[in-house]
Amino acid sequence: MKKQYTPEFKAQVVKEILKEEKSMEQIAAEYGVHPVQLSQWKKVTMDNLASLFVDERKAAKAQKVQEQKIERLYAQVGKLTTQLEWIKKIWHRPGAEMSALPW
Repeated sequence: MKKQYTPEFKAQVVKEILKEEKSMEQIAAEYGVHPVQLSQWKKVTMDNLASLFVDERKAAKAQKVQEQKIERLYAQVGKLTTQLEWIKKIWHRPGAEMSALPW
């Protein structure tokens, strides 16, 4: 069975690693975790460190702008799909002319 570690435990171990007072092997022995696992936790920490400094208000505003843009694009796709279906119906009628199109 794979051993599960809490986020708090991982954070404590990574703090120890970042202090650089002990070797990875010493920390691994102290906490009972394989050194490779410790290296992976350290990498995840370093890769995601910048996210700790994200301004939540700016991120929320950017998210809202993105959602509004997506809504507009879906509306446009819906409108164009409706127009295309209408054109297909008119085009297949006997005696249909392009002059019947509204644009």
